[in-house]
Amino acid sequence: MANGVPPPGTADIFPEESRRWRKLESVAADVFARYGYGELRTPVFEYTEVFQRGLGGETEVVQKEMYTFEDRGGRSLTLRPEGTAGVMRALLNTDVLNGVEQRVYYCGPMFRGERPAAGRKRQFHQIGVENVGRVSPELDAECIAMLMHLLEEIGITGSVLKINSRGVMADREPAGELLRNYFAGHVADMCPDCKNRFERNLWRILDCKEAGCRQIVAGAPDYFSAYSAESQEYFNRVLASLDALGVKYQVDRQLVRGLDYYVHTVWEVTHDGLGGQNAIAGGGRYELFLPDQSKPVRGVGFAAGMERLMLVQDALKAAQVDPEEPPVFLVSLGTAARLENLKLAAKLRHSGRRVALEVEDKSMKAQMRSANRAGAVTVVIRGEDELARGVAVVKNMAGGEQQEIPLGELADKL
Repeated sequence: MANGVPPPGTADIFPEESRRWRKLESVAADVFARYGYGELRTPVFEYTEVFQRGLGGETEVVQKEMYTFEDRGGRSLTLRPEGTAGVMRALLNTDVLNGVEQRVYYCGPMFRGERPAAGRKRQFHQIGVENVGRVSPELDAECIAMLMHLLEEIGITGSVLKINSRGVMADREPAGELLRNYFAGHVADMCPDCKNRFERNLWRILDCKEAGCRQIVAGAPDYFSAYSAESQEYFNRVLASLDALGVKYQVDRQLVRGLDYYVHTVWEVTHDGLGGQNAIAGGGRYELFLPDQSKPVRGVGFAAGMERLMLVQDALKAAQVDPEEPPVFLVSLGTAARLENLKLAAKLRHSGRRVALEVEDKSMKAQMRSANRAGAVTVVIRGEDELARGVAVVKNMAGGEQQEIPLGELADKL
């Protein structure tokens, strides 16, 4: 440990900032509830095979970024790099494989050993939703609309929704063949990562951010035309539903998302408030195979990085924090008064009030300084005289006015 500094890629969230986190989580929970989603909490680590099978062994997340370790029994476990696979594992305990719809959302830390970027740490936080069990273009569109609704509720304007289709697994071979034939003539000019992707994960070349690769990708053939008529019709229905919902979008054929489980609709939301790494949320429809399951779990969902959402709020000056009620500060002059104020504090706290007080023997002046630091608007002062007469002196810190109030009426007048 070095002078209280947390490990690279992590951060401490102190009380002043955590109030803002709670507000974001609260707004998200409220929006999701309007669409029929309930919260699901899963462990922060899973059996490694949940991610290897669920995300695909050739994805960069699985290949390069997972934090994997063995437990005492020699079992391989991994800190969750994303939320979907663990949620799907949990939902196997329901009837989703039989087409019974489940609508859930999750919120919490994720872990990836990647190069830190704007709003993306090695321990980062996501809010995500999953609609599992049914397949429908209209459900895809509703899920996207819910994401855009959330952004609106947290004050994020000016974002751009990009959308594309991955088709179904049967479309990958004819569409991939078009791309492979084209990229084969340009491999020598690609970045090292894309040279590797050409052999291992061809589709990821499409979303490479290197300038040279972007130029190559710009000339790629229209692989969407190689999809089946059914896949093309599915995507067109998604777009028609978004039009009906009043959601603006841009079709982007270079958008593929990074995980192998996506089929049909994929999307990403970007915002200039983040600079170069401008994605703030993304998702899509998926078919996900889990260990010991021969039948895929089908669903649609998205995840939004909480750190990135707050960075955009900062850029827009749209940060949201619920105002915190100022505490009542109890000033005690003497040991007897301090004991009585401890009783009063307990009574007020149980009635819902925030209360602060000094528990050590300090002067009146020192206690008033403490009241100022605590942000108190009202101070209750009691000493031997007040105890003897059954009253308390209540002082307004803003105007300086003070009055004596009988102890029996005190709780109702604070």
